[in-house]
Amino acid sequence: MIDPTLESLKDDELEVICDVINECIQIDARQRPTMKALNQNENDGNLTDNTCAQLVERSLDSFLEYIEQRAQLDISGLFSPSWNTALENSLPWITGCRPSPYIRLTYALCGSQVEYQLSEIIQGLAGGNLGQILATQLRMINNLHIKTIEEEEKLSSQLAGLQENIADQPIAMVAKRMSRVGESSGNVDHALDELESSMANILQEADKLRLSTLKELLAILTPLQGVDFLVASKKLHLCMHKWGKTRDNRQLFWCIYLLNPFL
Repeated sequence: MIDPTLESLKDDELEVICDVINECIQIDARQRPTMKALNQNENDGNLTDNTCAQLVERSLDSFLEYIEQRAQLDISGLFSPSWNTALENSLPWITGCRPSPYIRLTYALCGSQVEYQLSEIIQGLAGGNLGQILATQLRMINNLHIKTIEEEEKLSSQLAGLQENIADQPIAMVAKRMSRVGESSGNVDHALDELESSMANILQEADKLRLSTLKELLAILTPLQGVDFLVASKKLHLCMHKWGKTRDNRQLFWCIYLLNPFL
């Protein structure tokens, strides 16, 4: 049995993907390869354009599936998910990453890899990653960047309008007239239901923008550059989570210490 999206791959290309997957799902985390080791496959030429294209396609399919599944969840909880660290919850834009940082990350990777591989580039030995990006690609990415920021600003403005509605009729006035703080009100429940419905619509539009920006960016990049970008972005995401947990644990320690310094 084979994933239909992989049917076009050759046997040797499938073996490369299977080897990577088998290494990454080792029960013992110490047996799993590091990002550096996975990147070595790229540097050694084990990832062909066809293989990379399939990996990019699978990544986009997974992102689309994630968007569709979370659309079924409680909208309010998504704006400050309990599984995120405090650091992560301080950074999101409409429950996720702004699309424009995809492009900022691409620029950063281009610059760092050109600097790192300068001698190889001069000798014509570089492997075709983001350090080898063309001027025509950069112009297309710049146009995408401008368009994406404009769309982000529209959605940010819509969300700001919803947030301001809290201080307007009927919610604010019902709260003012209540004899007991927070007692139930049919008018407020109806208003909050409408607010959450509008927030869900904005979230769907934000997710569409995230997905479309990612698709357009990966279409501009070569398959190998696309995998290079996806690996770097995933590693950044995992690092932010890990760094956030470290900071949360440190803050928890100091809170406990201040409450009871003799522990």
